[in-house]
Amino acid sequence: MQFSNASAVTEILLLGFQNLRSFRIYFFLLLLIIFCVTVCGNLLIILVVSFSRLIHSPMYFFLTQLSTLDILLSTIIVPNMLQVVLYEGSFVSFKGCLTQFYCFSASESLECLLLTVMSYDRYQAICNPLKYTLVMDLTFCIKAVLLCWGTIFAVMLTIAVTMSYLWFCGPNVIDHFFCDFDPLLELSCSDTFFLKIEDIMLAVPCVLCPFIVIIVSYVYIIFTILKIPSVTGRQKTFSTCSSHLAVVSLYYGSLIIIYLFPNKGNVKKILSLFYTVVTPLLNPMIYSLSNRDIKQAFKKLKSKMSSAL
Repeated sequence: MQFSNASAVTEILLLGFQNLRSFRIYFFLLLLIIFCVTVCGNLLIILVVSFSRLIHSPMYFFLTQLSTLDILLSTIIVPNMLQVVLYEGSFVSFKGCLTQFYCFSASESLECLLLTVMSYDRYQAICNPLKYTLVMDLTFCIKAVLLCWGTIFAVMLTIAVTMSYLWFCGPNVIDHFFCDFDPLLELSCSDTFFLKIEDIMLAVPCVLCPFIVIIVSYVYIIFTILKIPSVTGRQKTFSTCSSHLAVVSLYYGSLIIIYLFPNKGNVKKILSLFYTVVTPLLNPMIYSLSNRDIKQAFKKLKSKMSSAL
């Protein structure tokens, strides 16, 4: 990624959470534990799905992509955040800050598309079960994932490159724990109107449209489930998409709150902490705790590993 050298600012100070005082070490340890559990939990999901033939299906293939993305998001945010918390602020290079913003924004947008593809998978499985294996074959799944990853990282590159050519003349202090879009623009001495318009235009196909597709998919799913005569049948069918619905609600709920409501200061940081740190931790828990197939596959993998040792 190429960045302009025109800006006077070469380093940016991330303030993080100020006035933690004696709680600073405890907060650091909590974040470190969350990061380790997040990475291990998502890696475990990937291993269980990869080594279990019983759950080699499109839903679990997309789940491994979501887990990979959660690991990527945590790795982008948390290690630098640990340094910010430990030293009550930390300097990051201007190029490093833009790179973090690019990877973070691409990861967040990509999660929207992956959740959309997963909702389409649930729609086909529940509303068109007879054609499910024909539509959701391996070729379609691979093409869908490659298209999502390639499109998002290419689209977000346009935002990052445009931002790199803005003039940053100072100050160089961001009252946040990572390099987000709005805090970066506040440091620019250039006119950012067109960049904000570009960001809104890209948010429509990358965030809003996927959300609409998810809602429409679940409207059809709910109507289909209501047509099932038995209560047991309705509960069993709904359980196949309950984990995905919980993850969608958690993810989009936090995004809506943080971007639609003008929160400032510590409130903004706490909300950002939730969807950058907590959500990647909860996703594998939601899928593993409420999914019988994952539990059975994990037990079989555990027994195989024990017998091998």
